[in-house]
Amino acid sequence: MNDLNAHDLEIISAVIYTFIAFVLMIVAVLIFVYYSRKKIVQKELEKKDLEIDYQKKLLQATILTQEKERERIAQDLHDDISSKLNIISLNSHLLTASDLSGEEVKEITTGIITITAKVLESSRTIAHNLLPPILDKFGLHAAIEELCQQYNNCEVHINYHNVHRQQIFEEIKHENQLHIFRILQELINNSLRHGKATVIDIRFDKDFGGRYCIYTDNGNGFDTKVIKKQPGLGMKNIESRVTMLNGQLNIESEINKGINVTFNF
Repeated sequence: MNDLNAHDLEIISAVIYTFIAFVLMIVAVLIFVYYSRKKIVQKELEKKDLEIDYQKKLLQATILTQEKERERIAQDLHDDISSKLNIISLNSHLLTASDLSGEEVKEITTGIITITAKVLESSRTIAHNLLPPILDKFGLHAAIEELCQQYNNCEVHINYHNVHRQQIFEEIKHENQLHIFRILQELINNSLRHGKATVIDIRFDKDFGGRYCIYTDNGNGFDTKVIKKQPGLGMKNIESRVTMLNGQLNIESEINKGINVTFNF
């Protein structure tokens, strides 16, 4: 009887120990899952914070670019429009003098006509910089062709390759076409101002992965690590516009080896 009781006690003890071990194992698993989940949530929150910070920086860059553009427009209006209109106003008042000879009237009138023509040309230039009229009338392909032709008159040669022509841009919203145009403007300006490039290649194409643009130049290039740490306003503006296109931006460059920029849209 005592042996039976001892055997029963051993079984009961084994069951109890097994149950305790099982409970401890469940507790350990729950603790592991809890802390693992907590760690995952923490990483997700950190990722969200980084994304929010990045979006804030892009928004700030966009606002700064807009302010810079407003300042430039205000300066253009003051220098090219306002000053010339003042001259026209002064010359118009001169015509009110009663003692002017016919030759003097003709000379003043000719001056007014000449300056008025310059004002009209300046206003067209300002309007073109704000929104290229050819983009509205004929589409992005024609606007890029015109942009390249304008720069080809300078000390740079731009090769524009696009076998699809306007068809590659047909499904893109007008505001996104304008983003692409502004990206190219910024890239070309950077190539000339900072890179001192003499040859630029712009290629648009598409494959199974979607539409993309490849931009290269033979300029001075730069250290991409430095740019990533301290991107300039122009580069932030490009990143912001590519983000608005729901695209990805890739920049490759080395000092004295030009630049290679790829973005999809």
